[in-house]
Amino acid sequence: MRIIEELAARGHPNITATHPTTIEITKSVLLTKKGDCVVAVEATKGLTDLSRDFRRLCMNDKSRIVVELNVSGMVERVTGTGSHLLTLTDERDLVIRKSTYTSDRTLMIKADKAASDLRRQFIQRVKSTAAEISVRLTVFV
Repeated sequence: MRIIEELAARGHPNITATHPTTIEITKSVLLTKKGDCVVAVEATKGLTDLSRDFRRLCMNDKSRIVVELNVSGMVERVTGTGSHLLTLTDERDLVIRKSTYTSDRTLMIKADKAASDLRRQFIQRVKSTAAEISVRLTVFV
């Protein structure tokens, strides 16, 4: 079984994407330089906005999750796993983690990339408020 969710987000001049273990997409409009895991703001969805079926599949230990970020035709793909420990209850954020740590903000764990692993050319593109970022989330078991 496979379920796809799509959302839109924007770039921001304060995006640094230097965090070594996480990536964050947020509905928030404001971003300080302390948010070094954030790669997109003004997202049209938080975790609670994802369909119940999508969230249910993510909460399966055998699920695989793929996040594709597309800005101006440049795509970054991050792959990880779901977990029965996920709650997916945050209304504002989606957090991708290399570790197995979970919180209400966690979308997936054991990711193959963190913010610091994304291509710097991609990060340069998302540093503009004019940058439109399309995000595709795919979960499958």
